[in-house]
Amino acid sequence: MPRTHRLWVAIAVATLLPLGSATARTIEVDAATIADINAAFDAGTLTSEALTRMCLARIDAFDRNGPTLHAVIFLNPRALEQARALDAERRAKGRRSPLHGIPVVLKDNYDTFDMPTTGGSILLEGSIPSKDAFVVKKLRDAGAIILAKVNMSEFASGGTYSSLGGQSLNPHDLTRGPSGSSGGTGVAIAAAYAVIGMGTDTGGSIRGPATTNGIAALKPTHGLLSRSGIIPLALSFDTGGPMARSVFDVAAALGIMTGVDAADPATAKSEAKFQTGYTAGLRVDALNGARIGVARDFMGADPDVDWVMEAAFSAMRKAGATLVDVRYPKWLLDVKGEFYTAIRYPEFAVQIAEYLKGTGPKYPKTLAEMIERANQFTGTRGDGARPNPSRWTLFKREVEAGSMTDYRYTAVHDYGLPMVRAVVEGMFEAQQLDAIVYPTASRRPSLITATAGAGTTVASALSASGLGATDVANLTGFPDLIVPAGFTGDSLPVGLSFFGRAFGESKLLSLGYSFEQATKARRRPVHTPALPGGTISMP
Repeated sequence: MPRTHRLWVAIAVATLLPLGSATARTIEVDAATIADINAAFDAGTLTSEALTRMCLARIDAFDRNGPTLHAVIFLNPRALEQARALDAERRAKGRRSPLHGIPVVLKDNYDTFDMPTTGGSILLEGSIPSKDAFVVKKLRDAGAIILAKVNMSEFASGGTYSSLGGQSLNPHDLTRGPSGSSGGTGVAIAAAYAVIGMGTDTGGSIRGPATTNGIAALKPTHGLLSRSGIIPLALSFDTGGPMARSVFDVAAALGIMTGVDAADPATAKSEAKFQTGYTAGLRVDALNGARIGVARDFMGADPDVDWVMEAAFSAMRKAGATLVDVRYPKWLLDVKGEFYTAIRYPEFAVQIAEYLKGTGPKYPKTLAEMIERANQFTGTRGDGARPNPSRWTLFKREVEAGSMTDYRYTAVHDYGLPMVRAVVEGMFEAQQLDAIVYPTASRRPSLITATAGAGTTVASALSASGLGATDVANLTGFPDLIVPAGFTGDSLPVGLSFFGRAFGESKLLSLGYSFEQATKARRRPVHTPALPGGTISMP
């Protein structure tokens, strides 16, 4: 070959090499799904240690510094060590599950044997349980890394502030709250502190933070996931659930945690109904041919939210769904709040005392003792922790609410709730609905006011974000999936709820996945941008 020709070949090859590397597919860590991450793991372009370092860098940049979102209460000091061990295990034996080496954050009411579990309260500061919650053990057995415990409304109610974790901020708008009670989880997942987050829901506490922070999440059917080892609020309604930046990731996490737990009798309802692989049922075309009810009872409070909803409905019709308007009976809308508090308040007093039996001798053992301890905490501590008058007010209501043998509790529990379930089931049956959709919050996220740092009452915290629709799912025990739907004119997230029948998670997840893929509505929060070194190279 002539020398000149060889030179031109060398130049051509040298020119093509950087072009090839420049066009290699990359994904920012906050956009990567569990499927993407596992593909990178398998290709050797990513390790769990590197992924964990990316998450820790974001916590340092946005929680400890920068906007100081105050989502994290406690970091796992052994996270990197555990990530390295899981990398070695993957190389030697393969992966345990799709969550092998995946960072997860937990709302601070999930028991962890190696980190404190406080419910966001100074009353349980430093309390370390003897073992993991049932679902936390399932996550660890699947190879997940418990990266951090995150902030929450104190004891899962009473505004978005906690005496131990302070006030978390919304990463889309620092003047807005993150909703509660799983606000820290919502912030942490929106800001990509982890891939999966765990929340709990008694009256909207997974779903409010999901819509407010612009992420996906699921309140499962009551009994699908065990609550043993979770600080209770009201076990008639309580459930844990996964929160993530995509429906795929919600589905992947859900299947890891299902199963009957002898320590939680409610899980017996899920026997022969739960799945361990919900991602297998996800279909991009699931909306095609679906029959969807539109609950307009929960619209009309905020024109911007309604506008996003109408755009979402149009997208579903374009995808092939038939939409029909549905109305809840007026009596149900009138009494649902009273039904909720008739159960919620009496149950907390009894069930928190049962949980507190497992804490150390220095911690309170009854609701009355919690109130007594709270009364002694009247000023700001040297580390900045300060009282939460909102939660103290709720303590008083709970201790005065009567017992679980009172006629009001018995009437609602034994007759009212079954009646609500039957009526809502009848709505699905009468119109042959695959799901009912509604705005998860009928108004945009609430502003943090001068008094919000001390907490607002539960009623004002819920009404301020228009979360009055969510308690129907708690009264019935039926599942509710949240998917990002769009943004208001002032760039605040709006979520769409897909509400379904008991143990209908597979159908809801597929419908939500179809909507998500058709709309691609999620956005990175403006206050948590991409960081250097936060890119994943894909095969």
